[in-house]
Amino acid sequence: MRSPTETPSYLATRRGKLTLALLCTVAFLDFVDGSIVNVALPTIQRELGMDVATLQWVTSGYLLTYGGLMLLGGRLADLLGRRRVLVAGTLLIAVASAVGGLADDSGLLIGARLAQGVGAALMLPAALSILTTTFREGSDRTTALSVWGGAAGLASAAGVFLGGVLAEGPGWRWVFYVNTPVCLLVLAAIPALVPNDRRNEIRGGFDLFGTALGTGGLMLLVYGLVKAPEHGWGDATTLALLGGAAALLIAFVVNEHRSADPLVPLSIFRIRGLAAANVTHLIVAAGMLAMFFFVTLYMQSVLGYGEFKAGVAYLPVSLTIGVAAGLSAKLFTRVGTRPVIVGGAAITGLGIVWLSFIPTDGSYLAHLLPGMLVMSVGAGAVFVANTTAANAGVPGDQAGLAAALLNTAQQIGGALGIAVLTAIATSRTTAQLAAGEPQLDAMTDGFQRALLVGGLIAVAGAIIGLWTADSRGENDADSAEDQPKVFAA
Repeated sequence: MRSPTETPSYLATRRGKLTLALLCTVAFLDFVDGSIVNVALPTIQRELGMDVATLQWVTSGYLLTYGGLMLLGGRLADLLGRRRVLVAGTLLIAVASAVGGLADDSGLLIGARLAQGVGAALMLPAALSILTTTFREGSDRTTALSVWGGAAGLASAAGVFLGGVLAEGPGWRWVFYVNTPVCLLVLAAIPALVPNDRRNEIRGGFDLFGTALGTGGLMLLVYGLVKAPEHGWGDATTLALLGGAAALLIAFVVNEHRSADPLVPLSIFRIRGLAAANVTHLIVAAGMLAMFFFVTLYMQSVLGYGEFKAGVAYLPVSLTIGVAAGLSAKLFTRVGTRPVIVGGAAITGLGIVWLSFIPTDGSYLAHLLPGMLVMSVGAGAVFVANTTAANAGVPGDQAGLAAALLNTAQQIGGALGIAVLTAIATSRTTAQLAAGEPQLDAMTDGFQRALLVGGLIAVAGAIIGLWTADSRGENDADSAEDQPKVFAA
């Protein structure tokens, strides 16, 4: 029997369950859009007559605006109202997706992808901050964050699966069209399930200069990382882009320290374990998202898989991540998030290292599935536990900012991982071709080297994970009191 002073569980109510389902649908939609087009790229290239340099912007365009504008989206959610920002972002993705499906030239398609990224940058931090401020009780918040983290990890694999099924079924345009009805359902559900929060008072005005510096720096960083494999890491263009991004971000930090109303109050990093959780997320995402990129290329370019077969190959990955996420949520309520983060990151990395042994004449059951399943177990664990740890101790008025920081780390990590590992793979393949190795063998050697380094990068995330909050999902305001101060501001 519940004691008179015990707060009833909101998640146990029908409205609570529907609210969680709505918010996780938003997360799934935004994360899926980052990978759902990948398998369809060869068909898009043929039908629209795009060269390789232009084609990369079908994926990179989304990443550029999504990663670059995430902090702005999170801050707007805190200042202008989370429901308003969530509605605006959802509307933008609905329209941009319809335009992308109708596009008959590369410029319109890339423009639609850029707009999708802007919409996602508004939607995601707003949705996660709604979640963390709605489910406040210990067990409710633990469960809600666990389901959210599982949805995020699941979407990365499910995007490739859905992209393959849609591209070879009704056609590549449905990779875009499918978003619009989902967005309309989300828009219909938001007024019924999400309270209309009042606009928070902006004292002293909005930090426009800091916004320009931070957003410009992040977008230039993502752009530089995306273009680095094309130009070369030592090329003057790459150095200028990355140097310019560094200068803008340094100026941004200086401005935030001095501003009365900063875009990112630096005091948020005094929450112990927050910076470590973000760095862990960045590192693990760098290895994991690059793995999806290279394994998909291997399946299609070396093993000759079609779009549908390559997509279906990820179905066990999606299922395993979902199961691992659920089990991990129960585990860290007993042992804390830190051991689950450390173990999950290590297992993710070891699974990717296993995949680095793929041969040119490999088979799915012998050479792909085992490593993918191991990686999936670790990914389900680390995404769930790290999402909970990153929100431990965050006050309600900074929930949107904390959500934006975590998801910015994931997007920057993905861009960094793919850029660096593509350069490694290309360098290895070029050297093997120069030595007279057959093209498929040389290509596989490049994938092997990239996957090995990517796996080791993910394992390194386990080391950073030692400094994350050791939360059990209850009393999160005090959950980080025992953390080392290495990452504290």
